[in-house]
Amino acid sequence: MRAEAMVAHLKGVGDAAVAAHSQRFFKTGAGEYGEGDRFLGIRVPVLRQLARRHKAMALAEVKRLLKSPYHEARLLALLMLVDKYQRGNEARRDEIYTHYLGHTRHINNWDLVDTSAPHIVGRHLLAGEKRILHQLAASDSLWERRIAMIATFTFIRHHQFDTALAIADQLRSDPEDLIHKAVGWMLREVGKRDRDRLKRFLFSRYQEMPRTLLRYAIERFPTPERKAYLAGTI
Repeated sequence: MRAEAMVAHLKGVGDAAVAAHSQRFFKTGAGEYGEGDRFLGIRVPVLRQLARRHKAMALAEVKRLLKSPYHEARLLALLMLVDKYQRGNEARRDEIYTHYLGHTRHINNWDLVDTSAPHIVGRHLLAGEKRILHQLAASDSLWERRIAMIATFTFIRHHQFDTALAIADQLRSDPEDLIHKAVGWMLREVGKRDRDRLKRFLFSRYQEMPRTLLRYAIERFPTPERKAYLAGTI
């Protein structure tokens, strides 16, 4: 199937009420983080089903689909790219990873990042050089900074915490709430696997952390300990 035909299909199964809700939920108004994004009104399970049904779609067409002005088309493209990355040989994985980083302007909302960054960027860098994540974390793009943080979820799942903590340290003073949430989420994931390591990281930093970030990071702590962190009395 060609990209244009897929977009036509998506338009046919969209729901205007769902689209209107998504426009609000993903903050597409003037000055908001998703400003100008367009929705067709298709829920994620439907898109996942389509990705499975059309997994043979040519990579070139999936790349074209990623450039769609419609949010669900880009999400579908990313679901397909993740699948093709997982099933691909080394050359195909290199191609998808390179294309992904070259087209981050189309990966421009938190769900698009979270669906794809660990499975493409994180997986590609798991056993190699990770300097690119620090470059992304220093980007002017909110979404590239979130990619840098969320990609480390793959490392965390493999009990490799150093890069995740380094990126968290780099981003802990970020001005954007969506980055606070991403950093706090990844710190919480570190803590689920090694709470002492997380506590050592927090010890000299927690009093200066944005409140949202800290709340996410310590969400799994016992209530008295969580209250002590929030009160600044650790």
